[in-house]
Amino acid sequence: QVQLVESGGGLVQAGGSLRLSCAASGRTFSSYVMGWFRQAPGKEREFVAGMDRSGGGTYYADSVKGRFTISRDNAKNTVYLQMNSLKPEDTAVYYCATDRRLLLPTVDPGDFGSWGQGTQVTVSS
Repeated sequence: QVQLVESGGGLVQAGGSLRLSCAASGRTFSSYVMGWFRQAPGKEREFVAGMDRSGGGTYYADSVKGRFTISRDNAKNTVYLQMNSLKPEDTAVYYCATDRRLLLPTVDPGDFGSWGQGTQVTVSS
């Protein structure tokens, strides 16, 4: 099973930027679907961004489209989430996830079997 470790979270002012990293173990990581999700206090975990197996297809929640970018560096076994123009409503714990069975990313966190521990992102107004 793939092990995932997120990093890069922190406190930032509204309008600022952060880049989250998700380091993965496993030699077949480069062929896995990857997803980023977030969970704010009192809310359900929600889809943020996803990437297909080839890395050529990316998908975003409407709330982050145009502001966030998902990318991967297979040589480093790492997936990134570049977050620009951050808003207070982006405050949440951010998780990366993967599942070797998926052909395309889905918005349902229940479809992903491997998760990182999460990294806190706090955006102040």
